[in-house]
Amino acid sequence: MTTGDEPGYGIGAVSRRLGVPAPTLRTWNLRYGIGPSRRSPGGHRRYDQVDLARLEEMNRLIHAGVPPADAARQALRLRAPNVPPEGAPTDDRLAGLGRPGPHVPSAAMLARAAHALDGRTVADGLAGALARLGVVGTWERLVRPTFATICRRQDETGAGIDVEHLFSDRLLAALLPLAARPDHPVNHRPVLLACAEDEQHSLPVHALAAALAGERDVETHVLGARTPYPALADAMRRLGPAVVFVWSHRTATGDPAPLAALPALRPPARIVAGGPGWGPGLPRKVVRADSLPDAVALIAAALD
Repeated sequence: MTTGDEPGYGIGAVSRRLGVPAPTLRTWNLRYGIGPSRRSPGGHRRYDQVDLARLEEMNRLIHAGVPPADAARQALRLRAPNVPPEGAPTDDRLAGLGRPGPHVPSAAMLARAAHALDGRTVADGLAGALARLGVVGTWERLVRPTFATICRRQDETGAGIDVEHLFSDRLLAALLPLAARPDHPVNHRPVLLACAEDEQHSLPVHALAAALAGERDVETHVLGARTPYPALADAMRRLGPAVVFVWSHRTATGDPAPLAALPALRPPARIVAGGPGWGPGLPRKVVRADSLPDAVALIAAALD
């Protein structure tokens, strides 16, 4: 946000806010002149509210099929009087322009696109949802129901692995840019995110990383799928994290015993177990997160 000392938005914040990768924003600036128009007292380029509105319009037009050069020309026609004042609600970031924000599909529409193997429509739908709803809202309102539909049809037909893989691939591609290190992380000690040993369902971990970085300015280190517990323990000793999150999707990977053997650090690390794979008997030092919003809240509270 803008302040007296640091006006405007950095490229990382704009990338996370709009769901457009930072390299794409740089390309738009170089090729079409649609970029940051302000500078901070330290000389850094910053995007203001008008710049954000223009980028949002360009992104919308491109997703509607307009060539990038034409989209840029139209977006550059936007002028400051049409932009909502600083601090105004931004849930529909183009509301003050009289234009619709990014399109947010229903879960049924997203599932139909996935079953048609229409990767472009899936990617566009996820991008629109992330821009309007954020990571947590997109996960809860669209991703989980879409996966439920895909898995139910797999159970009914015995087919559809290709559908699951396409949807997972497009979702991961949308989440990764949002999980980039924030410009100004709120945490001095990192947050480690890992899957339990032999657990290969890693999308929830990437969603958590994107939600923490994009919505809470928390820096994370994602160790990924099938993280051996000795490797996790070694990373804890080397990085001294404030929080360690371990995901288990299947009961076969949800053995709580290795969590009790994780090293005790000074200062201590909060251990959070997420996912339906964990059964009873979690160690006393471990807290359970039952959902993505729950995990975000627990980790943010541990960093306060």
